[in-house]
Amino acid sequence: MPEAANKRHHWLTGWNPEDEDAWRAGGRRVARRNLVLSVLAEHIGFSVWTLWSVLVLFMTPDIGFAFEPGEKFLLVAVPTVVGSLLRLPYSYAVTRYGGRNWTVFATAILLVPASLALYFVQRPGTPLWVFLAIGALGGAGGGNFASSMTNITAFFPHRHQGWALGLNAGGGNIGVAVVQLVGLTVISLTGHTHPSYVAAVYLPLIVVVALLAAWKMDNIDAVRTAPGAQREAVRDRDTWLISALYVGTFGSFIGYGVAFGLVLQNEFGASPLEAVGYTFLGPLLGSLARPFGGLLADRSGGARVTFRAFLGMGAGTALLLAAARLHSFGLFTAAFTGLFVLSGLGNGSAYKMIPAAFARKAEAQVLSGGDAGAAFARARRLSGAAIAIAGAVGGLGGAAINLAFTFSYTDGSGSGTPAFLAFLAYYVLCLTLIRVRYGHHDRADTGSAPNTTKEVSRVRV
Repeated sequence: MPEAANKRHHWLTGWNPEDEDAWRAGGRRVARRNLVLSVLAEHIGFSVWTLWSVLVLFMTPDIGFAFEPGEKFLLVAVPTVVGSLLRLPYSYAVTRYGGRNWTVFATAILLVPASLALYFVQRPGTPLWVFLAIGALGGAGGGNFASSMTNITAFFPHRHQGWALGLNAGGGNIGVAVVQLVGLTVISLTGHTHPSYVAAVYLPLIVVVALLAAWKMDNIDAVRTAPGAQREAVRDRDTWLISALYVGTFGSFIGYGVAFGLVLQNEFGASPLEAVGYTFLGPLLGSLARPFGGLLADRSGGARVTFRAFLGMGAGTALLLAAARLHSFGLFTAAFTGLFVLSGLGNGSAYKMIPAAFARKAEAQVLSGGDAGAAFARARRLSGAAIAIAGAVGGLGGAAINLAFTFSYTDGSGSGTPAFLAFLAYYVLCLTLIRVRYGHHDRADTGSAPNTTKEVSRVRV
């Protein structure tokens, strides 16, 4: 696995993480360096993407913003939608321009929405459409997830992908909690009249991370895919079935992450300080849980771990319904925090299901007489494309959660109960899907993807 063919352009050629000798000889070090920088870039992307989940809590009538609850939920939903839609082109961009090159660009461009947010959020009377436009630009931070995950998938061998993808995504997801901690710090030190300080924190961080990525990251030829990889993945049934599961895990995580503060304000009348103070813990724990969801999936199988995560999420949602009925703030926040943790575990395990599904198909092809190298190269290529599709669809699930809350809190009842019932029904649907389609596959979901015919003969199927 040569570290290099063209140092001047940061391209590494001949990358094959399944070659264990080359992996031990230096491939592991290269992959880990790129993983660390990928986590930093994705972290900043998530923070900018969910910036408005904090800023809307500052936008109260006493400082000149008289937006209705539905308008605020719409404002936090718009970046979620845009970020989700950008995930497919962002994933393709990595295969076209290289992981290092695209990471530098995708990070640096976040200076635009962060700067605009800093300027306009201190100007009462600014119409809603201006904030919606800035929020849409901030959606670019959500696109970073797909490009980052597609890139990291190619760096690591199959046997380590659950952990690597979970760590990469979890480190990025923590950006949701960190931006809320920044908001909490600002409110604690200056009150809720200076929301621009939250955006100001990220301007120098964006510059630093972009420069680090340009200096230390690599492009690898393995991430370049033949034209049509996404079209081929779109035609595969498992792409869409696992995407539906990811709607339930990641859609819940990002949807709850940006809406939790507003839910507390509308359900319990929480102040901006109380809302931010209670909302950061759930996304933080959920982000930390994601790598462990991937690790558990590496050991036990992605379907088994995801199934158990959905069981827990169903129970947690039932607790939310009980807490809302009892008007118990403590039980409500505890149940919500539990949902974040379980969705984080499910995020990591659901993503492990993607390369495992395509690896199983490659194994079947080889055992039927196909070429091992070609079969597993195709599986890796389609895994990257399917990850991008699942990421896009899952992000749209987050927007659906915010729209459900919008309708729930504006239908005259002033309660989130209708939304919670809808979420519970979807979790039951996901449990059924896993049981019917993936319950018998877990024994083949662990281990390394073979890259020679000799190795394939030893694969468990």
